[in-house]
Amino acid sequence: MSTRERILDAAARVMREQGVAHATTKEIARAAGCSEALLYRHFDDKQGLFMAVLQERLPRFALPDDVVGTSTVEANLVRFVSGLLDFYVGSFPISASIFSSSVLLARHRESIAAKGAGPQTPQLRLQAYLEAERDAGRVRADADVEAVARLLVGAALYQAFLATFWGEDDRGITGEGGVDQPGLAGRLVVPVLPALLVG
Repeated sequence: MSTRERILDAAARVMREQGVAHATTKEIARAAGCSEALLYRHFDDKQGLFMAVLQERLPRFALPDDVVGTSTVEANLVRFVSGLLDFYVGSFPISASIFSSSVLLARHRESIAAKGAGPQTPQLRLQAYLEAERDAGRVRADADVEAVARLLVGAALYQAFLATFWGEDDRGITGEGGVDQPGLAGRLVVPVLPALLVG
């Protein structure tokens, strides 16, 4: 395992336990078994390390580029929402503490804006997918794909919040190995299908 991978694993573990606001690069370096100077050879700052953890150590929610026109729109949406549920459950313990410091939140905003990312990314990706399906004729021409994307992302965020708040499995929100108990992603998708599907 490379030093960078070791640092990322340690950062994910420390940030999950303490939140990004309270995790220090010194603690992360110690957990990775390296010096803080070595950590800074691989990452510019804690924000860069945090972004790398989000991008490389949490479940992915993006659909493949070639998914348009494959499977069914419903199946693709369920796949996206399922991944999003897992991503949000994984990211809540790490990122929630960022709101405890206005300085840290401002730095985080600047950092993700510079990378062209942010909390709107899932909604924009889902909206782009639905627009492509609309162009392909598999989604109604009059469908408000922006509203549908916002509804699905909001529902996933809320369910993941509940799962995290109640300790994942304590309320039956999550299933084996992830937040998506059988059918949860599907149950979130089904109500929006009449607004989307042709015929």
